[in-house]
Order: sequence, then C-alpha cells, then structure tokens
Amino acid sequence: MQPGQMAYDRGITVFSPDGRLFQVEYAREAVKKGTTTIGLKYKGGVALIVDKKVSSRLVEPASIEKIYDVDEHIGCATSGLVADARILVDEARKNAQIHKITYGENISVEMLVKKICDYKQNYTQYGGARPFGTAILMAGIDDVGISLFETDPSGALVSYKATCIGSGRPAVMDVFEKEYQDDMEYRDALKLGLKALGNALEEKPVAASVEIGVVETGKKFRRLSEEEISDLLKE
Repeated sequence: MQPGQMAYDRGITVFSPDGRLFQVEYAREAVKKGTTTIGLKYKGGVALIVDKKVSSRLVEPASIEKIYDVDEHIGCATSGLVADARILVDEARKNAQIHKITYGENISVEMLVKKICDYKQNYTQYGGARPFGTAILMAGIDDVGISLFETDPSGALVSYKATCIGSGRPAVMDVFEKEYQDDMEYRDALKLGLKALGNALEEKPVAASVEIGVVETGKKFRRLSEEEISDLLKE
C-alpha cells in the first residue's frame, strides 16, 4: 500500500479517495488464503466439495467441519476464518427456522442468501466492528429450482452454475471453464469437481481430507460418507 493510503485502512467506515474500503478488501484476502471450496450444479442437484486441509497426521479429520446443513433443502460450504463462518451459519439456520415457523413453508435459497448478505453488509457500514473474513457457497433446491450462490465479505452475491472460493480458485475455475457442461450426470459432476480440486492442490486428494455435500430434487441435503468419496476418487 502507498504511504498516502495508510490513513484510510484504519476504520471500516472511511472511504479512500478512489472509493475503496480497505478493510473489506483485507477480508477478501483472508478468503483467498482459505481452503479450496467448490460448488457445481448437475442434472437434478447441486454438490459442494471442500478440501479440509489437514495440517498434521495428529489431527482427527472428522473434527474439521467445512460443510454445514442449514435446512433440509439447503447446505453451505465456507472458506476463510472458520469462527466467522460458524456465526454466519448459525444466523442462516435461525433465519430458515423463523421463516418456517412464521409462514409454514421452507425459505427459498435466494431469500436466505440475501438475508445473510444483508447481515454481512451491516459489518461494512458501521464503526466498532470488522467485516466477516469468510465467503460462503450456499446450495439448495426450492420451488424456483436448483440454486448455487456465492457470497463475499462485502455482502455481494452472485449465482453460478459452477464456482470456487478459497486459495485454489484460479486453478479450479480454469478446469471448469474448459470442461463443465450443463446437465451433467451426478457421478460425472462429482468426478469433475474432484479433478478440479486435485488440479488446485497439485496432488491427488484423499478421502479423509475431502468433504462432499449434495442436495437433489425431492431429497434432503446430505454429506457423502468416506467410502463413497473413496469410490469416486478411485474412478
């Protein structure tokens, strides 16, 4: 950063002369250093694939959670600061349940994502707090159809067919740009996702360090077992 810009990164509420909020940009950098997190749609569903980044053989891989159930029909995956992500997941779960109790129906994926983005945006506008240093991929199925949304620390949201957040984004997106197709079959989509993950890691992923969650039309969101992931990696 240039010396003249230093004063503008002290507070979240201060714009630099060229219209930037440096604290929000720093939060995005925290996301870029996070674990590689992939989302992609396929025929009849959507999948989330995450590298757990197990740092030591002494760590219990099952204790690392990167994919979360939000509601029966919605799941999410995060990249960035894990503790920040947990707060946002709790907020998403709370909003989903409030909607269900109030209206007697499941919340739509887009509505829930917008509520979370509004919550994140509050932390970019008022002093005394910092932005959330995490991005979320929200996947689900509702009356509108299959949805996959990416949110970032600024509170922005974008809908994707296939996307990635975290440190491996450039390598994963390169694979998706070349090989992703609409209406891929379930196993083909997951194998493409694992291939893209391997491209980002520059080594073959192992089942213990990969987490996969899927939601399909008429079914609840679920995580794949280690045996299912192992079978996919063998293929």
